[in-house]
Amino acid sequence: MKTTDKKTTTTAKKETTPRGVTKPKKDAASGLTELFEDALKDIYWAEKALTKALPVMVKNATSPELKDAINNHLTETEEQITRLEEVFKIIGQKAAAKKCDAMEGLIEEAKGMLEETEVGVVRDAGIIAASQKIEHYEIATYGTLRQFAETLGLPEAASLLELTLDEEKGADKTLTEVAVNAVNLEAAEIE
Repeated sequence: MKTTDKKTTTTAKKETTPRGVTKPKKDAASGLTELFEDALKDIYWAEKALTKALPVMVKNATSPELKDAINNHLTETEEQITRLEEVFKIIGQKAAAKKCDAMEGLIEEAKGMLEETEVGVVRDAGIIAASQKIEHYEIATYGTLRQFAETLGLPEAASLLELTLDEEKGADKTLTEVAVNAVNLEAAEIE
């Protein structure tokens, strides 16, 4: 019986988290405020990276409507960065970026798509697809951030995040319209 007790005790000391549960890093968020701040840093990095990626998309697009949609979103993205800096001020933090693995992956996927398509409407269709993946990520992120801000009693931050969320939804809708009304039809005719 003593042997069983020793094995149980030893196992309990070694295993601090249940099997299959990821062990958190030492600096892991322990509260909603920290999680909110961490997500702000993540999307701040993402938006800054996007300001570098969008001009590449414009240069590779051929549809004037698509170029306009991306250029308009670039202007909005720059405003969104300023808005995020305001949110950081509201919570008493200096604006800081933390590498966003998701956005990095989405941008790399978009670059790969450019290499895998010929210049023209097929590439334009690919640019729309890649851009909408990015928009959907941003919509999910800003929706979550807005809700965190509301829950944490930060109405001014929530309003700023809601404004950005609405812009991201608008950009997604515009991309859909460009795809449905022109680019996808032209790309299908090539078949």
